[in-house]
Amino acid sequence: MTLFEAVGGEPTFRKLVDEFYVGVATDPLLRPMYPEEDLGPAADRLTLFLMQYWGGPNTYSAQRGHPRLRMRHAPFRIGAAERDAWLLHMRRAVDRLELEPQVAAALWDYLERAAYFMVNVMDDPATGG
Repeated sequence: MTLFEAVGGEPTFRKLVDEFYVGVATDPLLRPMYPEEDLGPAADRLTLFLMQYWGGPNTYSAQRGHPRLRMRHAPFRIGAAERDAWLLHMRRAVDRLELEPQVAAALWDYLERAAYFMVNVMDDPATGG
């Protein structure tokens, strides 16, 4: 059984992403990274990506090609603060799913690794930036 199936499929991933974007919508660090007034298209892309990654349909690749996560995020400054804000909202979203502990741990492990992987700016504590 894939994690996609274990969590209940598309409805669970849609709930995860919807909960995540509730936090992003008002986050001063993350919201500016989404130039679209409506966060819906970004939410759809993330939902499709996560569903595909975890064994669901390959709609993301069919529509957008290879994920190329680092390349797609390269235009945005992603430092430790942005990573931590992303993780804060995603942690809340994962917790709201009330998944079985092993399933939640597998999902969270991936999300945490992905967040660290996306960092593209090394913050300098001496300069504050």
